Amino acid sequence: MAVRSTGPKRWEHELSEASAYSAYSTIRIERAGDRIAWVYLNRPEKRNAMSPQLHMEMYHALDELEIDDEIDVVVIAGAEGNFSSGQDLKQFFRELEDKPDQRYLMEQRYCKWRWDRLSTFPKITIAMVDGWCVGGAFTHLVACDFAIAAEQARFSLSEVNWGIIPGGMVTKAVVEAMGYRDSLYYILTAEELDGARAAQVGLVNRAVPAAELRAEVERLATMLMRKNQHVLRASKQACRMVMRGMDNDQSLDYLGAKFTQLKALDPSNGYSTGLSSFVDGKTYKPVHDPYPRG
Repeated sequence: MAVRSTGPKRWEHELSEASAYSAYSTIRIERAGDRIAWVYLNRPEKRNAMSPQLHMEMYHALDELEIDDEIDVVVIAGAEGNFSSGQDLKQFFRELEDKPDQRYLMEQRYCKWRWDRLSTFPKITIAMVDGWCVGGAFTHLVACDFAIAAEQARFSLSEVNWGIIPGGMVTKAVVEAMGYRDSLYYILTAEELDGARAAQVGLVNRAVPAAELRAEVERLATMLMRKNQHVLRASKQACRMVMRGMDNDQSLDYLGAKFTQLKALDPSNGYSTGLSSFVDGKTYKPVHDPYPRG
């Protein structure tokens, strides 16, 4: 299994293109040759809290993975047993208090990997959650297309206990995933959720025993990779768009246009191929398997 990891770099100096795609100090990327990229937030001594350097490296890593023709699925996880304990309060907040230019750059560019970038990423993304998922980590948890958690994982929105609201995109992400009642309950009470409860309220797709976590993520990724990737991309884009503010008429117009666009741009001509295989050739059952693609 290939692992990318190098020594530290100062985040204040943006990584050059040459180094950004091969040298990381706060994340680790594993490619196992199965078209899955495993991206680990890699600050285990801080429970994988997100520092400015980590944000910058994730920003560049997603650029790298988007154009990597050997990758179909990106898994976001945390190294050594924790998904992420949220923002590194010392490095991200305290140390940037008197550096408004750096704080602006961080918030307007690099931090956007957690929502803008992930929620519109053209490839399938899966959050694999073990250990702690706290505060700001809810943003990229929800932005991923899917989330699988260990039953013993621990989710916490504790901001109310120390005098702030869940900032950035955290509140929006949580409300989108869990709905009004459950999100309000956990934001106002700061009560923890385990993985099983997170699945019940819709924060993750499912929870499994910790020993089965990676295998379950691999199973989901493998199943998705058998499908037409162009159709997957269009379908996830459609889901995101109709969820965010479209009325019925707008949704109907958008989905019609998206359907037409997909038929025009899909190089495998999935619509005609699938229809012919089912109706004319009777070679497959679409409720069980994707259409045969050669």
